[in-house]
Amino acid sequence: MINEPNNQKPALLAAQQLGRQTETGQWLIRNLSLTIHSGDRIAIVGPTGSGKSLFLRSLAILDEIQEGEIHFHGKLIKDKQIPHFRSQVVYLQQRPVLIEGIVQANLEFALKFQTNQHKPQDTSAVLNLLNSFERPEEFLHRHSSLLSGGEGQIVALLRALVLSPQVLLLDEPTSALDQQTAKMFESIILTWMETSELNPAFVWITHDQSQAQRIASQIMTFPSGNISESQKTP
Repeated sequence: MINEPNNQKPALLAAQQLGRQTETGQWLIRNLSLTIHSGDRIAIVGPTGSGKSLFLRSLAILDEIQEGEIHFHGKLIKDKQIPHFRSQVVYLQQRPVLIEGIVQANLEFALKFQTNQHKPQDTSAVLNLLNSFERPEEFLHRHSSLLSGGEGQIVALLRALVLSPQVLLLDEPTSALDQQTAKMFESIILTWMETSELNPAFVWITHDQSQAQRIASQIMTFPSGNISESQKTP
């Protein structure tokens, strides 16, 4: 099911009738659609095994889909356009993968790819984000092997935001964080949404219904794919 079109804003990303199946022909997800506009804050909720992560990876074009189409700024994404697409639509997985080296090297790593080399690195913005996570500047010089799971996720988030994505896809990013750090994580994302000149959007998988109500303006429920407006908790 596709969410209602917003006539005031053009679609950033539109997935139409996506389907993925196993080699034996069993459908894992099918007939799922989503239209993402600038400024959208979409949470995806549903039981384990209902296809939430499969759908998010399909939106990021990280896995092959057997049915459906993905359009970015109104244009169908073709194979040769995927590297540029992934520089604008950034996927943050549940368990971060960091390179060997210090935090600073991890933040700079993504900018070394050809599709990202035109993007300037705003050091002051990174330091402000570190402060928001109550981490000192010295944190940039810590080795990745010495980071906790939660700290690794913080680094992965900073690395994603350094790329200035138009769409951020988050797969249960706070599952390894304590409650206080998870709330900081939410605050950073919402502040980024409000202050970025790009007017970006996010799609955020969460198992926590209360988190979905806090962060999102729309909620997509699996396995049906139905879209509803978020009912903010007091």
